[in-house]
Amino acid sequence: MIERLEPLVGRWRSSGRAVDGVQIAGTDAYEWFPGGGFLVHHVDVQMGEDRVQVIEMIGDPDPTDGGRLRMRAFDDQGGYGEMRASVDDAGVWTFAGDTMRTTLTIDPDGKTMAAKWERSPDGATWVDWMDMEFAREA
Repeated sequence: MIERLEPLVGRWRSSGRAVDGVQIAGTDAYEWFPGGGFLVHHVDVQMGEDRVQVIEMIGDPDPTDGGRLRMRAFDDQGGYGEMRASVDDAGVWTFAGDTMRTTLTIDPDGKTMAAKWERSPDGATWVDWMDMEFAREA
């Protein structure tokens, strides 16, 4: 399944808005880690007044979880999170953790993507968090 992440590879201009009105703008970049076993995701965005930087490793299929890919993210504030990635037959990705999840749709031309993020305080009740759009830079 990891090879299906190939359409993400490259640099993206990121923009969006959280439900509380906070504007988000910056870049997301994806590159293969040497050997091709992981996709490295770099995030550098401005969320309102706050700069947010994250590095994430996507890969390592979990055989006990239907082969979903493990995702491990580390932020510039010392935070750490884990999610799982899966893709449906239409190519729509779902990235899900205990308290946040998103669906990522890549346009067939490969030049744009869109993500709808949700949060959950309890892992059962989900509410909208932010909507993001991405435009390929190169």
